[in-house]
Amino acid sequence: MADLTTRLPNLNITNAYSDQNSTNETQCIDLKDWDWLNRRQPVYFFIITALGIVLNVFVLLVFCLHKKACTVAEIYLSNLAAADLVLVSCLPFWAVNISQGFNWPFGEALCKVVNAGIKMNAYCGIYFLVLVSIDRYLALVHPMSYGRMRRPKYAKLGCLLVWGLGLLLSASTLIFRTVKYLPKNDIRACRLHYPSEMVELVWDGMLITFGFIIPISINTFCTITIIRALKKHSLARSNAQKSEQKATTLVLVVLVAFLICWVPYHFIIAIKMLHDTKILVGCALENNLDICTRLFSCLAAFNSVVNPILYVIVGKNFRKKVQEVCKQCAVSTVTTASTRSNTSATLKTFT
Repeated sequence: MADLTTRLPNLNITNAYSDQNSTNETQCIDLKDWDWLNRRQPVYFFIITALGIVLNVFVLLVFCLHKKACTVAEIYLSNLAAADLVLVSCLPFWAVNISQGFNWPFGEALCKVVNAGIKMNAYCGIYFLVLVSIDRYLALVHPMSYGRMRRPKYAKLGCLLVWGLGLLLSASTLIFRTVKYLPKNDIRACRLHYPSEMVELVWDGMLITFGFIIPISINTFCTITIIRALKKHSLARSNAQKSEQKATTLVLVVLVAFLICWVPYHFIIAIKMLHDTKILVGCALENNLDICTRLFSCLAAFNSVVNPILYVIVGKNFRKKVQEVCKQCAVSTVTTASTRSNTSATLKTFT
């Protein structure tokens, strides 16, 4: 969203997702419209943080502790869980910031790192889903032609490239985020400060293109093709194909949840870009856009809690892994207790 830190109500979590900037000094916003958000948003972020950390750590532990190596799709989903964990770990800083009247108390280094972490989640999350969609596309549409490409080592390399891309797309935050004193509000605000409007437009255009348009286009193409393939081969599936279909169902549900949570936010950001470039004007529009941006950023953050829940509800293979991990832990506990008992008995014999 627009980083309008000259207007106190706009100093909110949405600044972390977007790298737009402005020096607009207008007083369009009625502060009463923001009171209910400023009171409830910190509580909401703390709840999202608690749930997100517990659920995503649980998912990562299941994937890591299971005796069998992760499949290609599970490698991507585990990295998605790691990206969600990064996001929810950064939210408490903004919750404290909002509760203190948007006065950033954590210093300039955390101002850069925390907001870069939130942005990385937004971009890495959608590109991990791109990798998952491509994997499902190859598994169901071209299982014979490109089967060799679906190997764990290639999946790990793809994940490494996605993390690098997320860091690159977050570079503007690391470079231009700064803590600046605003005498009008008597606060030290964590805000974006671009050197020129041209630099701002270049970054905004790049982020919209590479952070939303391209990945959404790839996901849409893969999803439509996958659905057609599932309908075409709905009869006479082998056991392997049925297993691929189960994995695909989970992927499609996770993708739909991601789109529901993130598309409204990106749509509002696009409208705000038109407003910031003076194509769309008006105080009423500005006020409504700012409120919608904050609400939709809350919805986007909620996606980090939804994903682990979907793994359990939709993912039959994941639930099976959970049961097997629990059995492993139970066997390990019994074995450890037995070993300790035998050791104790041996010591007593010698003494």
